[in-house]
Amino acid sequence: MVRRPDKLAKKIRDAGEQVRRQAEIRLDDRLPAIARRKNDAEPRTMEEIQAELDSLVGLESVKEQIRTQMAFLQIKAQRKEHGMADVSTSQHLVFMGNPGTGKTTVARLLAEMYGSIGMLEKGHLVEVDRAGMVGQYVGHTAAKTTKAVKKALGGVLFIDEAYALSPQNMGLGNDFGTESVETLIKRMEDHRNELVVVVAGYPKLMEKFLKSNPGLRSRFAREITFPDYNDAELVAITEKLARDADYRLGEGTEATLMVIFERAARTEAFGNARYARNLFEQAASRQAVRLSEDPASATLGMEALSTISSEDLRAAARLLDQG
Repeated sequence: MVRRPDKLAKKIRDAGEQVRRQAEIRLDDRLPAIARRKNDAEPRTMEEIQAELDSLVGLESVKEQIRTQMAFLQIKAQRKEHGMADVSTSQHLVFMGNPGTGKTTVARLLAEMYGSIGMLEKGHLVEVDRAGMVGQYVGHTAAKTTKAVKKALGGVLFIDEAYALSPQNMGLGNDFGTESVETLIKRMEDHRNELVVVVAGYPKLMEKFLKSNPGLRSRFAREITFPDYNDAELVAITEKLARDADYRLGEGTEATLMVIFERAARTEAFGNARYARNLFEQAASRQAVRLSEDPASATLGMEALSTISSEDLRAAARLLDQG
């Protein structure tokens, strides 16, 4: 019997969508405790948070700078307890890196760390972008920026793609982004003991952003660069995504993944870990289609249901390349 192309296409779409949803649910269930912790839950210890940071694939230089920052703050607190002179320093940070290099994940852990050592009261993370900071008429922008800051008091305000606040980076000429930056600088000073601001984005555009206002760069204590993941690290990330979603990568898939990542176009827009996640989710969808075509699909065992093959990965890579 010949299957009609439209029915086959629908079957592929339906199977892919079902597996994609299942994969997302499984992955979301395993997000760090910080991302899904209830307000009344017991906060994690510094050791637990540090262990999660250490477990992240790659990012060794980033981890070292975070360790240095936390060590300084902990010793600073002990010096204060002994009545020693306090060194007044800014804790605001700049994260520079391409998409999918872990900036948001590290910011979440950092916020939790600040809360754990008592530097910030809540240790929560508030994520905003240009839309959450810049208004569309006179007087609106200052209010929006102030609202974002107030929401983040006691924690970290994470401004993703912060360069978009700079009009010249957006090709907008004079717009209200400048007002947002000026308001942000004032609020950072007003609430210096209640708030940490982390601005993040592409390295080149962030460099322009920091130069867009004479007083901006001096407000930040550190500029941390998040490097792109190498091929081996992307393989490790894909393997972890599979494990966390109750899948396993079959025989020969490591070599297949290395070839896929070696051939991926490493432009500035390359997704890094996001590309790895998209690849995994597409591969899970292709596996579902492959298994659904098996005459014994109604009685498949756990090994078959959990194993992603090299062909699943190659088919997924082709789909991503086409997109």
